[in-house]
Amino acid sequence: MQGTVDGFSYGLVTPLVAYFMACLGGALGLRCTTRSMVVAQSWRPGWLALGSAAIGSGIWTMHFVAMMGFTVRGVPIHYDKATTFASLAVAIIMVGIGIFIVGYKGARGTALFTGGTITGLGIASMHYLGMASMSLDGKLEYNTVTVGISVAIAMGAATAALWAAGQVRGFLWSVGASLVMGLAVSGMHYTGMAALSVHLHGTGEPATGDSPATLLAPMLIGPLAFLLLAAVVVMFDPLMVMGRPTVVPVEPKPGIPAHTHVRHSARRLRFRPRRTVEHRGSRTPQNR
Repeated sequence: MQGTVDGFSYGLVTPLVAYFMACLGGALGLRCTTRSMVVAQSWRPGWLALGSAAIGSGIWTMHFVAMMGFTVRGVPIHYDKATTFASLAVAIIMVGIGIFIVGYKGARGTALFTGGTITGLGIASMHYLGMASMSLDGKLEYNTVTVGISVAIAMGAATAALWAAGQVRGFLWSVGASLVMGLAVSGMHYTGMAALSVHLHGTGEPATGDSPATLLAPMLIGPLAFLLLAAVVVMFDPLMVMGRPTVVPVEPKPGIPAHTHVRHSARRLRFRPRRTVEHRGSRTPQNR
């Protein structure tokens, strides 16, 4: 028996909140990625790891906030906690691989394509693994073509967002990129949901696992606390907010003389005009 699926049982509340979470995670992650490209080599892994966790937490929270509005008429839906949090780990790890590639190789050419592809696959993997955590009295089936479109949207959005992070054009540039990334991630989510159909078993057996209300507290409190902490880091780093590159110290290498910085004075040299020497006539007796 075909089940009646409703993805907007709370109206526009869950899509808007989900979109905001995707934008927040994307903004923080892209700013951290941008910052990693203009700092010393020793600080780069920390900024890239923070960016990976921010983007992964943002899209994961976006997914499950949106899933709070997903219902199947007459059928209770529960979630398996282990699979749910495994999807968070997959999102952070795969997004991290893509971001580290771009962070060390640059946001261009093969590195950008590879990093964007892996990051997009991480977003799609998180989505469908999160869907696999659902437990209900029925079977989930997907349309292959629509699933392929959703994965392509994820890869395209991730590639565009990583390219924008590599431009280092200031805070407003990253905000615009995060809005586009949030829209693309949300579009990928609802495209994937459009590929879903539910075939009910009709056995009446209760589904196993935790209810959405039980998962709500750890789902929101943990990632939200982390995103707020990452936002504090961004707020207290004015160079990252303004997008001004810092001077990367030159590491001393054997056999290469260090460069000395010569400070040039801003004062201009004033040239005094030459004095014209007047040739006085010799005082001869005729001139007296």
